Amino acid sequence: MAETLTLGKALNHGLRRALENDPKVIIMGEDVGKLGGVFRITDGLQKDFGEDRVIDTPLAEAGIVGTAVGLAIRGFRPVCEIQFDGFVFPAYNQIVAQVAKMFYRSNGNVRLPIVIRIPYGGGIGAVEHHSESPEAYFAHTPGLKVVTCANPSDAYHMIQQAISSDDPVVFFEPKRRYWEKGTVELDRPAEAELHASRIVREGTDATILAYGPMVRTALDAATAGAEDGRHLEVIDLRTLSPLDLGPAYESVRRTGRCVVVHEAPGNLGLGSEIAARITEECFYSLESPVLRVTGYDVPYPAARVEEEYLPDLDRVLDAVDRTFGW
Repeated sequence: MAETLTLGKALNHGLRRALENDPKVIIMGEDVGKLGGVFRITDGLQKDFGEDRVIDTPLAEAGIVGTAVGLAIRGFRPVCEIQFDGFVFPAYNQIVAQVAKMFYRSNGNVRLPIVIRIPYGGGIGAVEHHSESPEAYFAHTPGLKVVTCANPSDAYHMIQQAISSDDPVVFFEPKRRYWEKGTVELDRPAEAELHASRIVREGTDATILAYGPMVRTALDAATAGAEDGRHLEVIDLRTLSPLDLGPAYESVRRTGRCVVVHEAPGNLGLGSEIAARITEECFYSLESPVLRVTGYDVPYPAARVEEEYLPDLDRVLDAVDRTFGW
């Protein structure tokens, strides 16, 4: 059955399906129950599944994740919501020192099937600590899987795949895209594995690699570029750790040019790692250096000027133009 859903509603449907399919799945976080979350992603779930499975927690992120560790050891599959990206740092020690290391510390005897949901990125005019892109901190940490969705269909399927994984998964949700709509096949299996990237627009002249909120920006740039005769291939990375760059390598070997786009600051961001790997694997196919379009290396700015900070269509197309100048 196909339905047109917003990305936020698709996540709600995916969480509902996971709760229905496995009685060990538990959702926990600040205001996820009666309120349904600040973005209403968990709306109606506590009413239908009860307070023992959709749990309103205290305002204590370290406590949320620490409790999830104990629940996972006892056989449950906790899904933790971090209300906003900037609120995850009180839980950072739990995530990198406990969640990421338990499997290795126990010599493979203890698994932690925990999903940590984090709305991230800008574009909603929020105040300080409510619009950040901390994905590189977690992708850098061995023992964590890190993924992000960019459209309603992926949101619906990927959240279920993450919950069913036996590994801890940090699940980044592009908050500025929560209200964008798309078609979701509710009863069909996912078209791609959880840790797989995917070509979302074919092209021959240059490759644009993006993830999360920047996939829409990259697609808009490709549409605008086509009007000038530039056929740009867009790849949605989807998985940040482990990276799946096979499709990117194949694409760059055909196009000879590559631009990586993300909202997070450029310094030591994922774009650096991706550019390095593309250069190592595709050096003799490249017609120009791999370029990056990113947020600036400053603390996330006030809402009034965030549009000057966020990569946009013009900055992406400018980078594409520069790849043709070599």
